[in-house]
Amino acid sequence: MKPPYQITNKILNLYGEINQTLGVATSLLLIKPKAQLRKTNRVASIHSSLAIEGNSLEIKQVSALVDKQNVIAKAKDIIEVENAIKAYEAIGKFDSTNIDHFLKAHKLLTTNLIKSSGKFRTSQVGISKQGNISHIAPHWELVNSLMVNLFSYIKNDDDHKIIKSCVFHYEVEFIHPFTDGNGRMGRYWQTRLLMDVNPIFEFVPIEKIIKERQQEYYEVLAECDNQGSSTKFIEFMLDAINIALKETVNNSLPSISSYKRRVEYALANLNGWFDRKDYLNVCKGISTATASRDLKQLLDEKRITSKGSLRMTKYKKRGE
Repeated sequence: MKPPYQITNKILNLYGEINQTLGVATSLLLIKPKAQLRKTNRVASIHSSLAIEGNSLEIKQVSALVDKQNVIAKAKDIIEVENAIKAYEAIGKFDSTNIDHFLKAHKLLTTNLIKSSGKFRTSQVGISKQGNISHIAPHWELVNSLMVNLFSYIKNDDDHKIIKSCVFHYEVEFIHPFTDGNGRMGRYWQTRLLMDVNPIFEFVPIEKIIKERQQEYYEVLAECDNQGSSTKFIEFMLDAINIALKETVNNSLPSISSYKRRVEYALANLNGWFDRKDYLNVCKGISTATASRDLKQLLDEKRITSKGSLRMTKYKKRGE
């Protein structure tokens, strides 16, 4: 059975924005960010996802562990980070539609932390927030069939993979298939599913945006539980993906000396009529003379049209 949710205008708009940004990444030939940004974003993903679950390590300590340096902290917190480092390094080796790979990933994340690492739970659980039971998970005898059904949905449903990744994330939180590590696995496997859409997602720290909006994250989860639909969660997650993806692309801007990449990026981010100042705001770091040359060349190439003159000149992409 297909998990319950509706496709809203907000979902369609956010999906469109994400695709537009992916188009920018493609035009920049941005398969993955440069090495330093990959490390920075990977550290942000690990730190944020674990901090949501109460891990006390600071981001500098997580970075040090990535660099295989010694860190003084609680043993459990260090193990969580070391496990997450291994899991994120291995993420590309997992088949996103394979339930056994899903279990192997959980084992990587929770080794030496829980006895049932890599196995679905065999007892009933409830989720407590601030001393109150906020969610009673489905009976443990249903977990295997629910997860099989969820993976069947991922593999066979016609909805776009970006949307399905959000549904999967929510359903893992709802089903709560493990005794521990469910939040980490929901966020981790969503990244793996998004990598099937575009490899850049391996290094997009969506977890960082979730951490920044942690209270809203929990509130939306609770609202969806009450409504029996993941629609609001899909909207929340698409917004988080959109923000994180744009930040990653902006931080990966090509050399400003490259006319081709510079104008591709600018045209993907400028809509309607714009002026030279707007162009400069998008292509940060270039001179006004360079901006003028770019715009003149785009006019010569008939990729844009113009109106007005001198400082009052406005430009627009052809066909808009």
